[in-house]
Amino acid sequence: MRRYRWLALVPAIGMLGGVPFANRVEPYVLGLPFLLFWITLWVVLTSAIMGLILVLDRARDRAATRAAGVGASADAGGRASADTPERS
Repeated sequence: MRRYRWLALVPAIGMLGGVPFANRVEPYVLGLPFLLFWITLWVVLTSAIMGLILVLDRARDRAATRAAGVGASADAGGRASADTPERS
C-alpha cells in the first residue's frame, strides 16, 4: 500500500474542514478577506501536494522496475521504450 497517497485527503480536509474556522472577513491577507485567502491558499497547496504524490509514485515505480531487473528496457530519460507496455 502506498501510504503517501493518503496525502491526497489533506487538501479536502483543509479546504472544506477548515472553512468553519476560517469563516471571517478580518484580517485581510494580501488584500483578500481571510476566507478567500484560505481557499486560494489550499488551491495552491493542493497542486503542490499532488505534485509530491506524483514524484513519490514515479520514484517508487522506478525503484520497483530496477528491483525487478527490467531497468534495461527503459531509455536514459526514464521513459519506457515503445515495445514496453505501460502500467496504469
